[in-house]
Amino acid sequence: MNEQSSDLPDMRITTVPGNCCPPQGQVQVIPQRLEQPFVAGFVDTPAGRVPKISSELSCTDHWGAFKVRWGISRMDYKVEPGLYALGDPDVKSSVLVTANYKLSFDNLRGSLPGRNCWVLVLDTKGINVWCAAGKGTFGTQELVGRIESSGLPHVVSHQKLILPQLAAPGVTAHQVKKLSGFEVLYGPVRTRDLPAFLDNGLKATAQMRLKTFTTRERAALIPVELVGTLIPGLLIMTIFFLVGGLGGPGGFWVNALRHGLFTVLCLVAALLAGAVLTPLLLPWLPGRAYSLKGMTMGLIVVGALLVFRSGEITNLKELLEISGWFLMVPAVASYLAMNFTGSSTYTSLSGVKKEMKWAVPVELSGAGVGLCLWLGSHFLI
Repeated sequence: MNEQSSDLPDMRITTVPGNCCPPQGQVQVIPQRLEQPFVAGFVDTPAGRVPKISSELSCTDHWGAFKVRWGISRMDYKVEPGLYALGDPDVKSSVLVTANYKLSFDNLRGSLPGRNCWVLVLDTKGINVWCAAGKGTFGTQELVGRIESSGLPHVVSHQKLILPQLAAPGVTAHQVKKLSGFEVLYGPVRTRDLPAFLDNGLKATAQMRLKTFTTRERAALIPVELVGTLIPGLLIMTIFFLVGGLGGPGGFWVNALRHGLFTVLCLVAALLAGAVLTPLLLPWLPGRAYSLKGMTMGLIVVGALLVFRSGEITNLKELLEISGWFLMVPAVASYLAMNFTGSSTYTSLSGVKKEMKWAVPVELSGAGVGLCLWLGSHFLI
């Protein structure tokens, strides 16, 4: 795009580094780096050069998304905020707003093959749209400031912005209109519905407004939760394995192989029950509280484990050990399941706080009593 529409404001655009003030009558535009790996060139506009991007994601983009799903460099997976040109947009092209979390950025551009749009990226500190809206980084002031600093009013001839529906908690539309002159329109929940939304005159169907939480969507969130428990989980398993080898009538390795391995198996079962099986089976587990769902799943897996061990319960020592794990596994699974409340679509902060008031004491009590029974079976009997 090399020509400025005649109905655009007649103001000079000055590209200014840093925060120094431009001369009166000029607009301060913060330049963007063109050497970002996903940038394929630039588009000349009245506001200066705008980085050009493609809807085709590279192997590097896909690999980065995979790593982030597993919690690797997740807090630094972001793009530079500002204005981007998807395809070859002109002064009448739509302006889509997103977060500078690269996964959100890539999902947006990847859903618009063959489209020519402007993409305005807000500085959300590398946080996705929904979470950033709740935290306030995807908010009214950031949006208004980014409109000005990108020179957007001098790039397009209209005054409409298409925001993700999930950004609504952080943005006050009438304030954006008052402060910037731009009207806020909310697009569909899912980026894959954007082409139909654009082709339908910026109108969303009822299905486009529905936020789902399917098994596949829940499964996509499991790796991050699982990795978060992996390091402390491995440390705890090692300690329990070693302690399991210290008590008992046999030597260290005899006890470790008999009791220590079973201990590790129980801890792995608790981790899988709380961080994997509970999210996957969420709609079918009883109760509304995540802690109760996790506890139920924990009882199921520990019950299955104890069936294979039941024939070995021949004395008080074995009974105490089994009883200890019957309490500890559901308690650990319940706690891990509660971590998933921050990833769900329907929990609230007040509801989570209310649940924690009764769930955490129950979990601590179960884990504490179970630990005492387990230690007693090794060192007191």
